[in-house]
Amino acid sequence: MEQYFVFVYGTLRKHERNHYLLKEAELVAEQAWTEGRLFDTGYGYPALQESSIDVVYGELYHVTEEQLWRLDELEGYSAEGMDNLYNRKKKDISYDRDKSQAYVYTIADHNQYMLKTPIKSGDWKEHHLLNQDPILYFAYGSCMDDARFKKAQVDHYFQKVTGTGILNGYTLRYSANIHDGGRADIVEECGIVEGKVYEIPANCVSYLYRREGVGSRLYRPTFVDLTINGTLYKDVLTFSVVNKEVETAPPAHYSEEIIRGGTGYLSESYLEKLKEHIKILCKLN
Repeated sequence: MEQYFVFVYGTLRKHERNHYLLKEAELVAEQAWTEGRLFDTGYGYPALQESSIDVVYGELYHVTEEQLWRLDELEGYSAEGMDNLYNRKKKDISYDRDKSQAYVYTIADHNQYMLKTPIKSGDWKEHHLLNQDPILYFAYGSCMDDARFKKAQVDHYFQKVTGTGILNGYTLRYSANIHDGGRADIVEECGIVEGKVYEIPANCVSYLYRREGVGSRLYRPTFVDLTINGTLYKDVLTFSVVNKEVETAPPAHYSEEIIRGGTGYLSESYLEKLKEHIKILCKLN
């Protein structure tokens, strides 16, 4: 049976209203991206416009011919159509483990008028999920510690800890290379990442964006599914490094924040694994 790669960036993504069309499809990567500009059409769904400057984030799937036909129907696309809502074409798709070519639905030229509001982040989920209040936030690095929260006088925003989050399918790496060493990151590969889940007010998000360097594209916000005490929580806010580099050992002060902040929340086995990983990186660097 022939299969096709498809990159989705709007209502076909996990937990969005049209995702049921992909419930039997194989998820290749939930952290994927391609070149393009994303717009809110004002009709409850986004549209991608061709661009070599900006980036659009989404998910990559393996679909069957029948599943692809259903997607075509949803997107108003026909191979012979002259009045398509969207066109389907192959584009280069990147994800944490690899690169691939996949079908992407882009707005047809004659429907450019539908491109109402630019989505600067390139992420449809970020565009609408941050309207929630309060927000669940998964911290897996230095934000597990409250020392810098207190220094910035924002510690009152981080008093409500929902519990220890378990993120499956990811590994913690130090792939943000700053002047004094690496910073923590989640990479979508086999593994488990533990962290603290806070319930924060929406007006606290701007502090996290500044701290994580979202404006300078050091990190970007993303949304993940995780469990707390065996209960699944969907679309929890976290941050991931934009341009991942070869791992570099974190500086001592940063490592201390992670271990101090995680103590009492992370499992002992995971804490020991973190310490051992840092030791190995220090020897290599």
